[in-house]
Amino acid sequence: MRRKKLRILVCALIVVIVAVVLLWNRGPQDFRDKYVGTDLSTDVAGIGRDDTYEVYLKAYETAARSALTVPVDIAAFEGDGRMEPDAQGNAQVYTQDGDTTAWKVQVPQAGLYAIRMEYLTVPSRGVDIERALYVNGALPFSGADKLCFSRLWVDGGVVRKDNQGNEIRPTQVERFDYQTAYFRDDMGYETEPYLFYFNEGENTLSLEAVNEPVIIRALTLMPADGYCSYEEYLAAQPQVEMTEEAKDLYLTVEGESAQLRSSPSLYARYDHASPSTVPYDVYHTVLNYIGGDPWNTVGQWIEWQFEVPEAGYYNISVKARQTYQRGGLSCRTIYLDGQVPFDALSSVAFSYDTNWQLYTLKDEEGVPYRFYMDKGVHSIRMEVTLGAMGGILKDMENSIFRLNQIYRKLLVLTGVSPDRFRDYKLDQVYPDVIEAMELEYKRLYKLVDDAVLLTGQKNDRVAVAQTLAVQLEQFVDRPERITQSFTNFKDNITSLGTAMQNMSESKLDVDQIIITGENTDPTIPGTNIFKSIFHEISACVASYSVDYNSLGDVYTEDADDVIEVWIVTGRDQSTVLKTMVDDTFTPNSGIKVNVKLVAPDAILTAVVAGIGPDVVLSVDGWFAVNYAMRNAVEDLTQFPDYAEVVKPFYQSALDPLTYDNGESNGVFGLPETQLFSVLFYRTDVMEDLGLEIPETWEDLIACLPTIQGNSMSVGVPFPDISNVDMSGFNSLIYQNGGAIYSDNKQKTVIDSEEGVAAFKLYTSLYNDYGLPTVFDFVSRFRSGEMPLGVGYYSLYNTLVVSAPEIRGLWDFTLYPGTLKADGTVDHSVHSAGACCMMIATDDEKIKQNAWEFMKWWVSADSQVRFGREMESVLGSSARYATANTEALRQLAWSSDQLEVLTEQQKWTRGFPEIAGGYSTTRHMTNAIRKVINEKADPRETLLTYTRTINEEIEIKRQEFGLPIDGKED
Repeated sequence: MRRKKLRILVCALIVVIVAVVLLWNRGPQDFRDKYVGTDLSTDVAGIGRDDTYEVYLKAYETAARSALTVPVDIAAFEGDGRMEPDAQGNAQVYTQDGDTTAWKVQVPQAGLYAIRMEYLTVPSRGVDIERALYVNGALPFSGADKLCFSRLWVDGGVVRKDNQGNEIRPTQVERFDYQTAYFRDDMGYETEPYLFYFNEGENTLSLEAVNEPVIIRALTLMPADGYCSYEEYLAAQPQVEMTEEAKDLYLTVEGESAQLRSSPSLYARYDHASPSTVPYDVYHTVLNYIGGDPWNTVGQWIEWQFEVPEAGYYNISVKARQTYQRGGLSCRTIYLDGQVPFDALSSVAFSYDTNWQLYTLKDEEGVPYRFYMDKGVHSIRMEVTLGAMGGILKDMENSIFRLNQIYRKLLVLTGVSPDRFRDYKLDQVYPDVIEAMELEYKRLYKLVDDAVLLTGQKNDRVAVAQTLAVQLEQFVDRPERITQSFTNFKDNITSLGTAMQNMSESKLDVDQIIITGENTDPTIPGTNIFKSIFHEISACVASYSVDYNSLGDVYTEDADDVIEVWIVTGRDQSTVLKTMVDDTFTPNSGIKVNVKLVAPDAILTAVVAGIGPDVVLSVDGWFAVNYAMRNAVEDLTQFPDYAEVVKPFYQSALDPLTYDNGESNGVFGLPETQLFSVLFYRTDVMEDLGLEIPETWEDLIACLPTIQGNSMSVGVPFPDISNVDMSGFNSLIYQNGGAIYSDNKQKTVIDSEEGVAAFKLYTSLYNDYGLPTVFDFVSRFRSGEMPLGVGYYSLYNTLVVSAPEIRGLWDFTLYPGTLKADGTVDHSVHSAGACCMMIATDDEKIKQNAWEFMKWWVSADSQVRFGREMESVLGSSARYATANTEALRQLAWSSDQLEVLTEQQKWTRGFPEIAGGYSTTRHMTNAIRKVINEKADPRETLLTYTRTINEEIEIKRQEFGLPIDGKED
């Protein structure tokens, strides 16, 4: 019996193995039979976009691609701008934010032209220049309104070492020099420059300054031709005889030694993970490669310089590592001396591998390309491009847009949660939607095939598109299944958007660039088992001997003028801070600073034990008053220059840091960040619904019948269990003229008539008007299901990064306000943020040194630099929400966005912190939930919980020996 079972088990195992082998050899599944013979370029009426570049080119598909070069008379401009001739007296035009400058162009032949601009950046906020192009008064297509032009960045000094032997990268500084660039797709989906149609004769070319000033030296309409072939390139080069010395050339250019880059984030980095990285050191921080996570955005480039001993032909190899996208490719365009030599270098692919690999630039047969170079200095530039993946991502973005339109059309009839047992007869009510679904699943199947053909395998990102294609095919075959899987359908669309974002990543590490003669083969050190074992042992030993929490120069306690600074945010933030301290603060002030990265919960125990820091950075605002009540932090108003230091801050940023102990009113921290809410809106959805963007709560409520009539909703923060957000209710109290606490901060006054009015309106939004209390705003905003929503303005950074498919289709404006009797609108809004504070000390020298550090830290120059450095390290999603009003104006916001932010910041109101103040948030949350969940009377509920809050406040004031109204001390 046992033998029989064993035979059956063995046979089953063999069958499984054979099946696996067959599936493996079968290769990726092909879906050609799903879409072959279908015209995928058409759209169903009412679904799709008509303002894309593809639609524009299709409208001019019969137009000639001109071979002419047409210069624009740059001096003959109209509109905004001013002449700023160069040093030789040549005409140049300076344009700044908000300017619209136009030129008349005489075009000898109608057709499609590329446009090239020569420009000079000027000192400003250090972000990319953005312009919108209009041809004959019209925006040609979506994308022409966001033309980006990079700046030039270089190392601001030499690499230095701290007193621990770790290398410290120099700060990046901008170089102001002329550049030449074509008008291109900023998303990189179109790898060639944009083409624009110009009529024969006079045309008008206009540039609107969206972001940053720039000096324009030249504008030229260029031929719409591509790159030459390798054979054409070689034929155009001279024939030379090279010496044996040149043929034996082996020149190594270290990746970290790059001379020029397009972004300040593309600086030298360190790698402890691989023993093959050159140079290698597991015990110290050694800058040994460049690229990484920040080298990810289309158009970003890094440039190296090298020198060859004589004119001749050389080979180029790159020691690179692409560990970021399994089953994907990272592509780079290679420039030699500012030009792409031939078509094959317009997109060089680097495949996934966890180890360093040597990529020699060569043809499909493995023969290295020969590059002609004159004797002397040359440059090689590597620029991020999506290559062939760009077309796939473009199709994916368009598909997501159409799928969201399909979802919103169905949403009108079915609502967010359709009745699973009801037949909506969707194929009869919306036959166009079913037709669009059929077309879309075929597009998605083709997209999967294209991606697999390009990368050679099907990864998890592409699998999302296949999942959605299968689902849509099932919906077409059986429309009744749509309502059964409606929520899943929406989730799959969101997942496809996330997959598109991940597929667009093109990160790459570069360790070395190797230039060789024809007699030399490039090599890189390999990694064997013994080297790996030695590396792991060394890393283990280093983990016990190296203090990773102490950053930069570390000083002993007995050194002169040393202060201890703790920061609680993250390693990237602490590293940037320490770099700034070591290269700016300490040299200028003579005060030495030890910076440590700690967890927030470590501060209290350290302070109580008497081993705490002198200054704490980036803690929540409530820390300052809670420590002040226990006499654990210093009152900063004791310093004579306090009033001057806090001038760049609004009072709203200081209110949460202010504490009245009954004898004096002190300020126990300085603001670092200040967050406040704005109103986000989808322009396309609001236009489709025929609605204006609301300015007041009354306007917003008036929009609800139309929005909800289309089964959509509006997002207003609600204090749910996972996120107790009271900003919405607090803002309404302020707008109604109320306050959270009495003037002497001894009790809450939210039971005033103003507070009651605010409470009634806030709870009515959910009880009477049906707003959701739990929602994922980013997801619903992407789909268009929630075209209006209020949230902290930092959401902008999240949406820019996570929702590229809706770029240009959304914006933000002032927080909804309350109309006053005099006709003005009160846009008061709750604000919150982080602060820094000085731990109490009797040592006057430490106190003065700590104050000097805090003043430097919150100054405009330091906040601007920190904000820019953080954005360069972590990308636009980490844009810094500084509380310093002077610094905010210098960060990477466009002029229109800054106008909204600076205006809204004027209306901010800080939440005061008092003894027992925790009960205010706790019990107001309970009051709101009781009215929403139990439909309790708003006024009675508010009055009841107000009494509870005041009782808790009185208990806490007694505990801390603070005066109480109507009672003796």
